[in-house]
Amino acid sequence: MRRLFTSESITNGHPDKVCDQIADGILDELLRSDPLSRSACEVTAEPGALHIMGEITSKAEVDYESIARRVIRSIGYTQKEYGFDDSLDISVSIHKQSPDIAMGVDSSFADSSTLGAGDQGMMFGYASAETDTYMPLALFLARKLAMALTDARKSNTLPYLRPDGKSQVTVEYDGRKPVRISTVVLSAQHDEDVTLERLRKDIKEGIIIPSLPPDLIDKETRFFINPTGRFVLGGPAADTGLTGRKIIADTYGGYAHHGGGAFSGKDPTKVDRSAALALRNIAKTIVAAGAASECEIQAAYAIGVADPVSLSLVTYGSGELDEETIISWIKRHYDLRPSGMIESLNLRTPIYQDSASFGAFGRSDVIFPWENINKEAEEDLRELLR
Repeated sequence: MRRLFTSESITNGHPDKVCDQIADGILDELLRSDPLSRSACEVTAEPGALHIMGEITSKAEVDYESIARRVIRSIGYTQKEYGFDDSLDISVSIHKQSPDIAMGVDSSFADSSTLGAGDQGMMFGYASAETDTYMPLALFLARKLAMALTDARKSNTLPYLRPDGKSQVTVEYDGRKPVRISTVVLSAQHDEDVTLERLRKDIKEGIIIPSLPPDLIDKETRFFINPTGRFVLGGPAADTGLTGRKIIADTYGGYAHHGGGAFSGKDPTKVDRSAALALRNIAKTIVAAGAASECEIQAAYAIGVADPVSLSLVTYGSGELDEETIISWIKRHYDLRPSGMIESLNLRTPIYQDSASFGAFGRSDVIFPWENINKEAEEDLRELLR
């Protein structure tokens, strides 16, 4: 059966990603001084203004405004003509974590010696043998385009580019096997004086074609480059940004399920983040060991309770072992309580801002601890396959 599937990615200058990076930049700074910091930080950006808000409980003394301005500069919003730069007005409205929530996190319902989950909810982890990064192909390629667009701007290869941009790739599948690229969409913010003809030619020849597998492109593949014809005003000057609005691009591009909770600005006691990272680590280990070519795991939590209230797994018919056997293997090797996930993946370290643009999983430019396969668990799984 033939079908089409589409995923998108965004550059680090996209307005929502600006907010995500600031929220995680604040989290990283908190963790540098106080690894036990609790954070649920939200950021919103608009033309000439930025607002930082949320719940933060920490011994760290943090200058929220200076972090925001540093992040904005590092992204590339350095010129007033962009309509958004580090001279903007910043307001801060931070309060401490609710004592009712803190009580459930500090000690779990069944065991006062360990952390409880910071909220209820369900989280997913996914991995696929479709790419070397164990990620779905459409998202892998869309992200590759967004990163190439950003690199071309920062290296001054295409000096007329500005920070905002989006990419989208549609892959045609035969069953669950990708066979061709159907459509590519790329929108790049640019200076006023560049012609559309030059921009489209440069981007197709210098970014799109070198980034995509040539064997998946054919004469029917469609390319849409800045299809509206103009993209001068961008970033928060054109569209209000907000943390947590790009959760699909942050994870699996929609090819796998998403629990609904965003990542950025949240410390690892929030299972929205820590459980999603841990489940990705487990799914990747399963696929790397050859126990399945595709794997999705779901865990669910209750606020104040340490252990997951449910754990399930599907391999979409690709499993070499039955799913009950794999679940038993997970329970032997992985501690999915908040404290266990935090300790095993070293999640109290300042590693989050880098994950706030171009996705948290399957990156080639930076290796996060949750992307490191558990070698002992992998070897045990291989033994079960023999």
